[in-house]
Amino acid sequence: MSSALVVCEVDESLQAKLKKLRFRKETNNAAILMKIDMVKQLVILEEEYEDISLDELRDELPERQPRFIVYSYKYVHDDGRVSYPLCFIFSSPMGCKPEQQMMYAGSKNRLVQAAELTKVFETRNADDLTEEWLKSQLAFFR
Repeated sequence: MSSALVVCEVDESLQAKLKKLRFRKETNNAAILMKIDMVKQLVILEEEYEDISLDELRDELPERQPRFIVYSYKYVHDDGRVSYPLCFIFSSPMGCKPEQQMMYAGSKNRLVQAAELTKVFETRNADDLTEEWLKSQLAFFR
């Protein structure tokens, strides 16, 4: 089996929203929450958020269903510099249906490529989705 297996395509209007998020000028946190339309086998927009913390975003995630998140994060470095990394987070909680799990896992790489993202993280427990967790993940890229 090829590692380049594409299970679901990415909706064109979603690709446009991801590009818009990449080039936004605002300095607050923002997120795009995505899900897979199982019937159409398409990654689609579920919700867009402006000025949202990871804690607030975590509360928006379904308990037993995977989701893809692209998060524009205002990252204040230890030396005072500010950057705005675009982070891809694959939330795949315990207790998901195996067929959902496989469809999301198989579609992740296609979505990451379509959105041209390099900071790609995964969590199996939504409770881990905190600012401290994200900062520890981003520390790898310093």
